[in-house]
Amino acid sequence: MSNAQTTKTASKAPAQEPLVVAQIMGKWVGGGVEAVIMNYYRHIDRSKIQFDFICDEDSTNIPHDEIEKLGGKVILCPPYQKLPKYLKFLENLFREKKYRIVHSNINTLSVFPLYAAKKAGVPVRIAHSHSTSNPREWKKNLMKNALRPFSKVWATDYFACTKHAGEYQFGKKAVEQGKVKIITNAIDIEKFKFDPEARKRLRKEFGFKDDDYVIGNFGRMVPAKNQLFLINAFYELKKTTTNAKLLLIGDGPLRSKIDEKIEKLNLGKDIHIESRREDINKCYSVLDVFAFPSLYEGLGMVAVEAQVNGLDVLASAYVPDEANIGNMFKAGLGKGYLKERQRNNNKTNSSRYNISALAPKLQNEYEVIYA
Repeated sequence: MSNAQTTKTASKAPAQEPLVVAQIMGKWVGGGVEAVIMNYYRHIDRSKIQFDFICDEDSTNIPHDEIEKLGGKVILCPPYQKLPKYLKFLENLFREKKYRIVHSNINTLSVFPLYAAKKAGVPVRIAHSHSTSNPREWKKNLMKNALRPFSKVWATDYFACTKHAGEYQFGKKAVEQGKVKIITNAIDIEKFKFDPEARKRLRKEFGFKDDDYVIGNFGRMVPAKNQLFLINAFYELKKTTTNAKLLLIGDGPLRSKIDEKIEKLNLGKDIHIESRREDINKCYSVLDVFAFPSLYEGLGMVAVEAQVNGLDVLASAYVPDEANIGNMFKAGLGKGYLKERQRNNNKTNSSRYNISALAPKLQNEYEVIYA
């Protein structure tokens, strides 16, 4: 065969189909885990790796258009509370789609989709720990602690966002033996840099003056994020810092209690709430300090984002040290929690959270464990 014929034959070779990973997302409500997986999805080589997002049918805020534009699919399933239907649906789906990798992002609840994946013959089953727990949420912890010993039963591989989150779900021994792969939460660093124009524009939109001292907290309004405590701390701060304002961005089951607390303390003119923002990366530029009083965190990505923006972060002792890239300070959850701090754009070391560098590493993990 001539060289010309060889070239012609080779050009007709079909392109290799990408490896499709089934991402188990649970209830998509616009939280931190969803943001992490989407950040990786935007930056991996999607000609080699594609994602199908398996979400509970009662999810909200799923970015259907973006996912489809990037070549992915959204598949809705019964909520896990309807466990028999949930398991049956997933097992049938895994068999039909012939997935080679199922990656579950629902912490200790991963035992259920990975059981279905095992029954369907999926060879690679990843359990990913994105969070931990706090003793104050004892009712929620009953289920977490009951399921935690089973987290590893149906999994072939263990992922965690931090060493602490890995030890929580898979045990200290598994982490020490190198069985847990740390998949660092990552962001597009440039998107979160301080923007003076956004500061001026958004302060005007939110009703803040140039000389207001604005504290911020972005996250789901759930007990773990501890916004009710933050409002109490803000009330104490107002006694000495009259120009203090509070910006909350988020929504959730505690929203009505938060509104009631604000009304009770007569703070309606000083606290501004946004349920959801598409430009949340710009909203950090509005602030003078970021408050992060969480009762537990797997990592706390908003703390990293705030520091990249140049903000000091006042965090509770429950936020892992891995979230500190130079401007995070641990503070006791008392009356003196909030303090005035100045923006500093020069102290942070954000390289270990740069999605451009970390996305290829996740892609490599998929390819290695599949091979």
